Amino acid sequence: MSYKEDFISNLKYYRNQKGYSQAKLAEECNCQPGTIGCIECGRQFPSFDLLFKISDVLKINPADLFLRNASNSIFETRKIMKEDFLSYVGNFVKEHF
Repeated sequence: MSYKEDFISNLKYYRNQKGYSQAKLAEECNCQPGTIGCIECGRQFPSFDLLFKISDVLKINPADLFLRNASNSIFETRKIMKEDFLSYVGNFVKEHF
């Protein structure tokens, strides 16, 4: 995946996490209604000002939008928590309490 594809995936992920439609995010960012859709389709890239506004509205660090597919990282973390950490804690509690 390219950085642009990661950016688009992360933007969609964080927008959905916030429960915003593309139109709602555009409204909150004070930009044209189709702007977010154009960004998510890869036809447009946000200015620095819009990038910072998007991150402010989504309550994330702007760098989070550029991480290598943050949505996969979160799912991977949840998987590790479910499969490894929770069983470890369960065994620890059984042994010590």
